[in-house]
Amino acid sequence: MLRRAFLSGLFYRRGLTAVNNNAAVRRFYRRMERAVVRCVPWESKLTISFTLDGSHKHMLRDQTEELGKVLARISNSIIKARGKGKKAKANKAGEAAADVSEEPVVRLYFNGDFVSEDSLNADAWQDGAVLQVGETKYKIERNPPTFTTAELPASLLAGFPVCPKLEVEFGDLKDCTFTWYRESSPNAHAPGQDGCWVEAGSERVFTPSNLDIGLRLKLKCTPGNESRYGVAKELVSSGTVEAGPGVCTFDNRHMYTKKVTDASTVRVVSYNILADIYAQTELSKTVLYPYCAPYALELDYRQSLIKKELSGYNADIICLQEVDKGAFSDSLSPALDAFGMDGVFRIKEKQHEGLATFYRRSKFKFIGQHDIMLSEALMKDAVHSMLLEKVSSNPTLKEKVVQRSTTLQVTVLQSVSDPSKTVCVGNTHLYWHPKGGNVRLIQMAVALKHLKQVSEEHPGTLLFCGDFNSTPSSGLFQLLSQGSLPEDHSDWASNGPEELIQMELLSPFQLTSACGEPAYTNYVGGFHGCLDYIFMELEALQVEQVIPLPSHQEVTTYQALPSVSHPSDHIALVCDLKWK
Repeated sequence: MLRRAFLSGLFYRRGLTAVNNNAAVRRFYRRMERAVVRCVPWESKLTISFTLDGSHKHMLRDQTEELGKVLARISNSIIKARGKGKKAKANKAGEAAADVSEEPVVRLYFNGDFVSEDSLNADAWQDGAVLQVGETKYKIERNPPTFTTAELPASLLAGFPVCPKLEVEFGDLKDCTFTWYRESSPNAHAPGQDGCWVEAGSERVFTPSNLDIGLRLKLKCTPGNESRYGVAKELVSSGTVEAGPGVCTFDNRHMYTKKVTDASTVRVVSYNILADIYAQTELSKTVLYPYCAPYALELDYRQSLIKKELSGYNADIICLQEVDKGAFSDSLSPALDAFGMDGVFRIKEKQHEGLATFYRRSKFKFIGQHDIMLSEALMKDAVHSMLLEKVSSNPTLKEKVVQRSTTLQVTVLQSVSDPSKTVCVGNTHLYWHPKGGNVRLIQMAVALKHLKQVSEEHPGTLLFCGDFNSTPSSGLFQLLSQGSLPEDHSDWASNGPEELIQMELLSPFQLTSACGEPAYTNYVGGFHGCLDYIFMELEALQVEQVIPLPSHQEVTTYQALPSVSHPSDHIALVCDLKWK
């Protein structure tokens, strides 16, 4: 708010009495249109948006410009528009155009006073001011809650949650209002017709039913904050609701995760969701997943399944691998945000996919990120000097290790209910090659050293999740579950003598696989095996419940994964861990 002394110099009277005592002025404020001004101190320009004679005006002006220049610009635009209209009518009638040079009244008021035209824009366009343009009055709303992004997903499936992508400025999504509509009948929607819509819901997320198949959806969303609402937006789906796949592999699993756990328990999910950049290749369609219907490999379809699957787990911590950059920002973040979760993303260098870790806001506070690219850390961090020296003794192996963009995402979280409890969440996706056991051991040695550093900086308990591309019979699993690996382990020679080094590895943590050793977490046409794990320390947490994996019949209903009922070639691991 401007000080009274400043206002007395900025505004001057033109014969109007005080607003509260003048009925004419009170009428002046009634039934006004809306004009939105966006003005923030870190930008040099402000915007003024309003509708005049059916045309939307959006003006971008310098904050230090004098008000009079803006008012003159508005006036000139009206004269110009009127001139074009008069000329068009005159030409049609074969007459000379009438003179339209009379200047319309364009003024700005604040508290019933005219605002001086030599005032600077940043000072003049105050919240609650009134802009008069001819006979039309506009109430100025300065920096109201505003949607900067508002989009509906392209794919709408019956029985699957529709999560709009929403970003709000000067507001909070928890203070926004939402109203969903469905068409009254197929193809009933036409531009400008509101009678074809039937109200269907009032939550941020809407799940269409089978009765909605063939109908479009509309969302009216109004941005808000604790004190006011902004201009509503209406979003109409580009397509209609389509039939879902029926029973999915995760439906029975959701029976175990219907509710969010209480403060004494942490529900953890680890899931390789199959990046779109891999699912859409010719190799994937013709060699890796030829049994999968092509439409079931498309990103929008798979994202619909993934969002339903993840939301149904009601997890507190979710670690995802093979997350497309666009899928994180445009699909997963908006969806999981609507279900009470925040997330962080780490892209793989030279790749378009990476790692994502989500956490429930009501249970955890974000403390920090300590992500690294493993090969870069090996080369540059002195803590790995002995390991680097050993790896450098075999140039062939060193080159292979250094070329990998494998990343370790490390997120530190603090319990909201008990700030003494801290969780260090590691999330990774190790080298994929079947003969790359030696490379994975080196990657894990780097990861464990780094996790130890972070845990010393943030004392607490470790959760280490991911796609480790290692079976329970591997040296890597032995290192993590038993704490050491001998120098003569066969995995050091996994790709032959030309890449062989021999060294003993020790883990600084005592870890156990929370979900045990499932028969498989990856099931494709040519392979099935356990590659994914949630490793935990038993000092602070104990396993309360492991959510059963889908049955073999469910996994193989469509031969293998992915399928029309399962969005990835991996299966999510889900478990409940109880604080000791």
